[in-house]
Amino acid sequence: MRAVPDEIEALRAELRRHEHLYYVLDAPEISDAEYDGLMRRLKALEDAHPEFDTPDSPTKRVGGAVREGFVKVRHSSPMLSLDNALNEGELTEFDRRVRELLAGEAYSYVAELKLDGLSMAAQYEDGRLTLAITRGDGQVGEDVTENARTIRSLPMVVNSPWPKFEVRGEVLMSRTAFERLNAERAEAGLELYKNPRNSAAGTLRMLDTALTASRRLDFFAYFLLVDGQPALPSHWENLERLRALGFKVNPNVIRAPGLDELAAFCRTWAERREQLPYEIDGVVAKVDSIEQQRRLGWTAKSPRWAIAFKFTARQAETVLENIEVQVGRTGALTPVARLRPVVVGGVTVSNATLHNEDEIARLDLAIGDTVLIERSGDVIPKVVEVKSRPAGRRPFHMPDTCPVCGSTVVRAEGEVARRCLNASCPARLRESLTHFASRSVMDIDGMGEALVDQLVDKGLATSIADIYQLTLAQLLELDRMGDKSASKILANVEASKHRPVARLLSGLGIPFVGERTAQILADTFGGVDALVQADEAQLQTAEEVGPKVSESIRRFFAEPHNRELVERLRAAGLQFQGEIRKTTATGPLTGLVFVLTGTLPTLSREEAKQKIEAAGGKVTGSVSKKTSVVVAGEDAGSKLDKARELGIEVWSEARLLESLAAAQSSLFGGASA
Repeated sequence: MRAVPDEIEALRAELRRHEHLYYVLDAPEISDAEYDGLMRRLKALEDAHPEFDTPDSPTKRVGGAVREGFVKVRHSSPMLSLDNALNEGELTEFDRRVRELLAGEAYSYVAELKLDGLSMAAQYEDGRLTLAITRGDGQVGEDVTENARTIRSLPMVVNSPWPKFEVRGEVLMSRTAFERLNAERAEAGLELYKNPRNSAAGTLRMLDTALTASRRLDFFAYFLLVDGQPALPSHWENLERLRALGFKVNPNVIRAPGLDELAAFCRTWAERREQLPYEIDGVVAKVDSIEQQRRLGWTAKSPRWAIAFKFTARQAETVLENIEVQVGRTGALTPVARLRPVVVGGVTVSNATLHNEDEIARLDLAIGDTVLIERSGDVIPKVVEVKSRPAGRRPFHMPDTCPVCGSTVVRAEGEVARRCLNASCPARLRESLTHFASRSVMDIDGMGEALVDQLVDKGLATSIADIYQLTLAQLLELDRMGDKSASKILANVEASKHRPVARLLSGLGIPFVGERTAQILADTFGGVDALVQADEAQLQTAEEVGPKVSESIRRFFAEPHNRELVERLRAAGLQFQGEIRKTTATGPLTGLVFVLTGTLPTLSREEAKQKIEAAGGKVTGSVSKKTSVVVAGEDAGSKLDKARELGIEVWSEARLLESLAAAQSSLFGGASA
């Protein structure tokens, strides 16, 4: 009989081999059921013998840990962005500069597909994955090692000739995985993700590694570094060595001896991009010789030896046949264009996002217009412009009542979206229940998305208050629910009745009242009843509560459905009263109002918001004359444009972090980023 350690190692080796065959080579030898059987056997042995557990075991691919946050880590060498060539003329100009800088010396390019994902660096020691870092700002990224371990095409163990080495590449989400994810979110009544790139970025930074594992991310390697420098004399050799080491390298790559071959490769993939199982947005060309790369050097932002040839957006004309309004998870009403079906880049398109009523007004859009639509990786294309306006076109007006529940719809000052205020609106219900039961709110352990979906689908929860009416018999009728699990959930529901009043306020779903504001309101007014009775002037006596938040609170409690919800929660025995503790939030950003837009290099929106609020600043969702600073990241849109129109100062993330660090310095003394 084989010893336990030997069997564990044999199973790990076998599973790693099958992972490489399936996820890297696309040549599986066994069925999914056989693979799952091997995995279950290994998991059982590791559970029974924890002394043999290792962080690089294939069982760690499924995740399970929940992190508190992400640590910042400096890269071994900068991960610089690339300059773009938007047409063949600019590609020719790039080639001219390379030729002149190399003084007529022979050179060649390696042309690779520009994968539309996010960059990540994976570091190995003694052949084992030890650290994975996001690109961040190119100098410093975030440690996402535990999440990276769930990517099955990223080897955790490698037979390497170097004690330490680093692999850089792109993390992506396939079209199939993205469509499946959005289908699940649509079924759950949640807001759809915009595109696979954003979904992959958000998934890699999730605090719950099990959720990351379920999203099935992929990894393609394109740089091999030792001591922060390319390991071998040419880029092509580095790609070949990456393949030999077991990394997944994109097969659509060529060695181009000159500009003609490079341009032909770009044209080919501009036409064939829809045939791929993942999104690409261009071609990357790199001078092959590492020695020539060194001599060509870098500018402050990008290498002179590489360029990204960007594909043009895919566009087509069609007719706007109708505009329908959808209600999202936060109650926001979003207009959606229903189009005469048209093929754009190989995909039949019949819907397009219109974002909000301001966008419709900007486009001067009406039903019956002929419009230009554009696809650039988005799940729902966008309307770019109106091409013709026929006689008899029908203007569109946003509704004053919710199209789902008929409740009052409001648009707060400075906001672009109208919102349904009914916390029990069916369109909002799943999200409302999940938020209410979450750890940071009422902390009802066991009531996650899967259970919430069943409660809503079976009609057991039509309101947050229905949580407190659930019975053991009702729970036992649900899928995968035993007596022990059901009893535990009911005990957790009962325990939640004793949570502080601030958590209840946070859980009600009042627009603009998150955890921090809820705590301030609880400390200022003591309880729910005093808050309900306060007018807007009284509400604004609370720190950080201005006209926008006070108006939102008044409107929320004026909605009959919400008053009914409050009374039902009172009857259920939840905490409605606490202690009055006046708070004063001060810090280096006191008195400043911030708006966040775009994707920041290292911080999530929530992290940036928390840092600003902890330093005394306020964060709002829209730009107005009251805005002090707009913090802009990559792909910043209309908010950045409006800030410039109003002359509002614009900061980069680096400027924000500098201001937070220099608490005693003048916040508005320098130039905007």
